Amino acid sequence: MFHFLTQLVDGSVGSYLVIALIVAADSVFPILPGETAVMTGGILAANGHMILPLVILAAFAGGVIGDNGSYWIGRVLGARARRRFFSSDKALRRLAWAETQLELRGGPIILAARFIPGGRTATMFSAGSLEMPWRRFIAADALAAGVWALYATGIGYLGGETFRHSVWKPLLVAFGVALIVTVGGEIYRRTRMPDDTRKVRRRFKRFKREAQQTS
Repeated sequence: MFHFLTQLVDGSVGSYLVIALIVAADSVFPILPGETAVMTGGILAANGHMILPLVILAAFAGGVIGDNGSYWIGRVLGARARRRFFSSDKALRRLAWAETQLELRGGPIILAARFIPGGRTATMFSAGSLEMPWRRFIAADALAAGVWALYATGIGYLGGETFRHSVWKPLLVAFGVALIVTVGGEIYRRTRMPDDTRKVRRRFKRFKREAQQTS
């Protein structure tokens, strides 16, 4: 994956567009390396091959575009999209958690979810399916995407500053730091919100029944 990314994000002018596109697609399909692409841009910026503010801007733009894509899929297609794209138990549990958190905590959960791969897709989709007002959503999402873009680019840049004239070493270090943050976010989600377990479980069971009825 790292070799593939370094070929796409190579310091050329088109690399900024590539970063934005990968991040946007990752926000809808969380199997793509959006975060790693941004960190690669940060590393190249530290080595003088890319412009740091433009890397941050590309990551921000991709995040906002992708999150809005998930939001509008949820808002327009709703249950139909849920049955099609969130069919596994794991995906349905994430969706049940996201809807419950949005109902209880609203906008702040959008910021937290931006740092949880998979969780961010479920949360943005849920914001749409619950018909959160778009102005409220975009305000929270712009803040979330901005913080996330600074974080991901900053990790890459610091790694690039530490291991100059190398891409692999700082990329591995940055990937490790991002993994720790992701695992920490998941642990926080599971341990600091135990009072919501019953609500999440009930919603998951409802989603599961609906999926079985249409299969």
